[in-house]
Amino acid sequence: MTPAATESPADLVITGCAVLTHDDRERIGFAQDSAIVVRGGVVEEVTGAGAVAGRAAGEWIDARGQVALPGLINCHTHAPMVALRGLAEDLPTEEWFNDVIWPVESNLTARDVELGALLACAEMIRGGVTCFADHYFAMDEVAAVVAGCGMRALLGEAFFSSQGAEGRERSLAFALRHRGAADGRITTALAPHAPYTVDDTDLAATARLAHEHGLPVHLHAAENRDQTEASLARHGVTPIEVLHRTGILDTDVLIAHGTGIVESDLPLLERADGRTAVATAPRGYLKFAWPHTTPVRALRDIGVPVGLATDGAASNNSLDVWESMALTSLIQKSTEGDPRWLTSRQALHHATLQSARAVGLGGSADGIGGSVGGIGSIAPGRRADLVLVDLTGPHTQPVHDLAATLVHSARAADVRTTIVDGRVLMRDRELLTIDVPEVVRELGERLPALVDRSHGRRIQEYGT
Repeated sequence: MTPAATESPADLVITGCAVLTHDDRERIGFAQDSAIVVRGGVVEEVTGAGAVAGRAAGEWIDARGQVALPGLINCHTHAPMVALRGLAEDLPTEEWFNDVIWPVESNLTARDVELGALLACAEMIRGGVTCFADHYFAMDEVAAVVAGCGMRALLGEAFFSSQGAEGRERSLAFALRHRGAADGRITTALAPHAPYTVDDTDLAATARLAHEHGLPVHLHAAENRDQTEASLARHGVTPIEVLHRTGILDTDVLIAHGTGIVESDLPLLERADGRTAVATAPRGYLKFAWPHTTPVRALRDIGVPVGLATDGAASNNSLDVWESMALTSLIQKSTEGDPRWLTSRQALHHATLQSARAVGLGGSADGIGGSVGGIGSIAPGRRADLVLVDLTGPHTQPVHDLAATLVHSARAADVRTTIVDGRVLMRDRELLTIDVPEVVRELGERLPALVDRSHGRRIQEYGT
């Protein structure tokens, strides 16, 4: 429907692009030669390009030759850890933590965290990521960066039982202080680190706080099969069973990694009273030579959404969710021995609606694409978080199957424009909200003090 001529101008009109769509059964499709009308941070209309000719708007984007996708969501990362990118290479998990990462993290200052978060957000915006779920320390600084740069985020202040009750209380205080900040772009979670660093008493207390305050929980669990086997040998239960008996599975919980989820865990996850989701970050699993990956197919069969993630750049070396999407598809094909599993359209579903649900931002159950008011699809009533992807490069031509081209040929560098809540954060590859050279300069000056390990301290012991 074309608005009346007297209607006030739209904030933004994007025209001439193909738009990724979800039908009422959530199947992926593409509407060619389309236009997107944005008003008040929300998609007002998705229509044909011809229908917006002469439409008044505060800003126009001619997107001919481009594809509009919902903004990508990094469902689990540690954004400030970009400052440690490449510092601990070619090491087993235990040495990576104990010998390098946790000693260095004991040096972190609030300014280090802020600079790392700025660099991470710049990388993600340039790669078409509009929202991320972060789990780290000094999160007041990360929240300030999110507010300033225009991204959307689910943020949690990490804690260990070794910190005593103060760590858990600090996580709660952060979540309550920042919930709904940045004009609603910041949501928050309680963030116990993992069942092997947070004891049952603290996990149970976290579950009670989550219910009392209406907060989700974001934590690592069953990260790899070694953790599951160690938990069984020492305690007689898997990490997922620990989450069940402490009440964490009765909250809305986002579980990072889950490559150690075993068949006996699946009924617990299926019967969980809360909204349970898993985030998969396959590049890191390959680097650590873990023999298993997230059981995406089994989780999908029981209705548990699996969102795409990168983990922190200290282990993954990048925050490239495009790569996570392609790797997830390829590794799942190999793991299942089935080239027909996790098709390009299924991978795009994980990257869009499933990732939105994983971070609790899928919206209410109604409307096109299954929900309104949230993110993860481009449809009337949805938040205007979207990216424009240029497919004119030689590595993406010719296009026989648009979904396959996006998943297996396109790269993060093909993102031309990134928009969150209707605000353009990057246009034609120009980053508009972060001064990257200045961030890199100051971070470089601070690195010698940050990476010093001569003190021998570590924030925690890794031993599952």
